[in-house]
Amino acid sequence: MSARARECIANDESPEEHIAGIIVHADHAHIESIRRFISILPGAQIHAVSPAGKLVITLEARRSVDIVEQLTAIHALPGVYSAALIYQHHEDVESLDEEIGDETDPAGVH
Repeated sequence: MSARARECIANDESPEEHIAGIIVHADHAHIESIRRFISILPGAQIHAVSPAGKLVITLEARRSVDIVEQLTAIHALPGVYSAALIYQHHEDVESLDEEIGDETDPAGVH
């Protein structure tokens, strides 16, 4: 078991990492307040904002319920027409410590 996994268990945290891709469609007049709200969410990152009021966001959290709560909060914001979960993935923390080989670099230097 990795040191990070042991640390999670010792701190009564989930030894998993969840990441979700979200698309938000909002009224352009509310974009700045929506951006400010999303920017204070733990693990949230805004990757793109279109002039038409669409935002591409990723959320990272220890538990899937945290992702759901953040998605629900975003959807409830004034001016948000929709907040759609596009992708969600989770792995246990131990697997995040595994080295992944790079087939384009057989020497394994990354």
